[in-house]
Amino acid sequence: MTTTPPPEDRRTTTEIRLRAALTARAAQITPRDLRREDPPRGRTRTVRALRAPALAALAAAAAVAAVCLLYLFPGSTPAPIPVQPARPPGISDPAPPTPGPVSPSPGPTIPSPVVTPRAADPAN
Repeated sequence: MTTTPPPEDRRTTTEIRLRAALTARAAQITPRDLRREDPPRGRTRTVRALRAPALAALAAAAAVAAVCLLYLFPGSTPAPIPVQPARPPGISDPAPPTPGPVSPSPGPTIPSPVVTPRAADPAN
């Protein structure tokens, strides 16, 4: 038969084992393990530092190219010319020109009333 040790002895045994494990682990750690890591080296900082100015230069070059394409080349029209509105269908009599002063800017044209064609009676 096995007898169980009293509760005080169990705590003492656990404490002895725990202290031995902690002492063994502490012996494995050296001052070099406690030193801070060296800072990272390489091109990561230079690439990040050059990314923003490179994007700004690219945007400026695109803006200059857009200005050159739209305004500086001869014969290019940046905006379309507006088209006069369509007149209603029908036959209209041309009105004789009226003598009078010439206005510097003509106003909007008013369409003439629509004339409906009439068929001639063949009996007359």
